[in-house]
Amino acid sequence: MRVAITGASGLIGGALARSLTADGHEVQRMVRRPAHDMAEIEWRPSSGYVDTGRLAGADAVVHLAGAPLGPARWTRRYKRLLRDSRVQGTRTLADALAGMDAPPPRLVSGSAVGFYGDTGAARTGEDGPRGRGFLAELVDDWEGAAAPAEEAGIAVAHARTGVVLARSGGLLGTLLPLFRLGLGARLGDGRQYVSRIALEDEVHALRFLLERPGITGPVNLAAPEPVTNADYTRAVARAVRRPAVLAVPGFAMRAALGGFADEAALVSQRVVPERLLTEGYSFRRPELSGALSDIARVPAGAYGGMYE
Repeated sequence: MRVAITGASGLIGGALARSLTADGHEVQRMVRRPAHDMAEIEWRPSSGYVDTGRLAGADAVVHLAGAPLGPARWTRRYKRLLRDSRVQGTRTLADALAGMDAPPPRLVSGSAVGFYGDTGAARTGEDGPRGRGFLAELVDDWEGAAAPAEEAGIAVAHARTGVVLARSGGLLGTLLPLFRLGLGARLGDGRQYVSRIALEDEVHALRFLLERPGITGPVNLAAPEPVTNADYTRAVARAVRRPAVLAVPGFAMRAALGGFADEAALVSQRVVPERLLTEGYSFRRPELSGALSDIARVPAGAYGGMYE
């Protein structure tokens, strides 16, 4: 299988590329500069350019490019960056694929559980309604930007991803050093649910979707049992064998991070992977304790850098 990947230098894209390559698949990285060789494809979302000649013959595209949601203060300028990097990038790619005589038949496009907004304690599957706020609207528009590819007959799946657990990247990778110093802290009152997924499962779930083009539309990529932030904090602390008795007040988070605090860090999202489970996906790290134990205690490099 030949797979083109945008965002291949990021946490998820890099792990996916390594996994596919290790199993003998051909990976082409889509880069925002002139391609150095046939393993790269130039694309420039800001100008609407994609080198479709090098995409010809690919079996699938995985679109993971986009500015990080956080942790960062969502200023007006940063919100514009988040929107442009996702909506404009997806539209550029979808338009290019739709314009090809023989486009790759499969597109797996990155998305986020932020679509659902604050779900409280309600277990929420893919049929859950769109939530309120900037992030929910952004995700809705992000997915909608892939419409040209869908209208051209390409099988499109939207991978609505939760918080990705990894040792050297993502939110957990940023916070692990603090937990190891005994400075781990719950966020706000800690009662908000966190929908998370181990990087290993994120990669294998994306591959699961690549291999099953009959699965289209939104697919939640999150572990089957979400936990509260308080439970999550305690679990990370146990994994690194340190206490976690501190708490970051909600008002302090709002002052530091603005909208990111209300729509990402303090929001409750009890999102479950109904479609993955129905289609037969088997999670490798379904339990939080198991995923954190591997991340916190296994020495770096133990997986050959595959899921780090």
